[in-house]
Amino acid sequence: MTLILVAGAIAGAGALLLGYVLSVPRINPAAALARLDSERSRARRDRITAATSTGGTVESASMRKLGGQLRQTLEGFGLRMGSLRADLSLLGRTLEGHLATTVLCGLAGFLMPVVLTAILSFAGIGLGIAGGTIIGLVLAVVFAAVPTLTARSSAADRRRDFRHVVGSFLDLVAMNLAGGRGVPEALQAASSLSDGWAMVRIRDTLLTARLHGVTPWAALGELGDEVGVDELRDLAAALALVAEDGAKVRESLAARAGSLRRRELAEIEGKAGQRSQSMLVAQLVLCCGFLLFLVYPALMGVLEQS
Repeated sequence: MTLILVAGAIAGAGALLLGYVLSVPRINPAAALARLDSERSRARRDRITAATSTGGTVESASMRKLGGQLRQTLEGFGLRMGSLRADLSLLGRTLEGHLATTVLCGLAGFLMPVVLTAILSFAGIGLGIAGGTIIGLVLAVVFAAVPTLTARSSAADRRRDFRHVVGSFLDLVAMNLAGGRGVPEALQAASSLSDGWAMVRIRDTLLTARLHGVTPWAALGELGDEVGVDELRDLAAALALVAEDGAKVRESLAARAGSLRRRELAEIEGKAGQRSQSMLVAQLVLCCGFLLFLVYPALMGVLEQS
């Protein structure tokens, strides 16, 4: 009976997949044009912001194709996943590859207990197909959430490092402007003084923008939108004032850099305070345990005498 249920499930899944592949979806011309414009703008932004310059994971063509279909399906339901795109851009990964990895992890988490339960059921032991299916569903959700949680955690650390680099970049740009250089020359010179991954990303963005005929401040603004760093957007707006209105921005850049450093210092002090409180709680627990260790023999002696 178990073998029949498993074979029926596999046959049903195959029939569903075959029907999905052979079915020809109806295409709305307006939606297709809007999607084409969106993909073109996305490809242009990826070229300008050097989205693949940080070296992401190697993705096969089949994974990209699967991820592309999943992305189109999710966008069809109105899910743009802007924050996830920014996190993956910081990590040098694509949204298509991430979606394909998520689906494969969820599938692996589902199949592990189901297959193990099916094998054990032939020996007369195990939880049964129903129990294995429930455990598989739970593991599928957990395994599918792991890539996204890992990506968000890693992206938060890299975004914090990126903000630190942007503060140094602001100081360098202000120094170059004070030396009499123009804005494009100041940006290029400031970005060429370090080989860190964040500064390399900025330098590649400026170089690509020059090749595509895009202004440096516009490219930096698009890079800020791409990776979710507000400081780059502010820098782009300040530099645009220099180009359009002729405003003096050197003092403003130095003030922005100082403000950014003070905010980072406040965040570091806040985290240090939280860790100090955690250490106090841990010490209190140790003290309670030590007092209990001292009091326990005497308490047991009193209880035995009574």
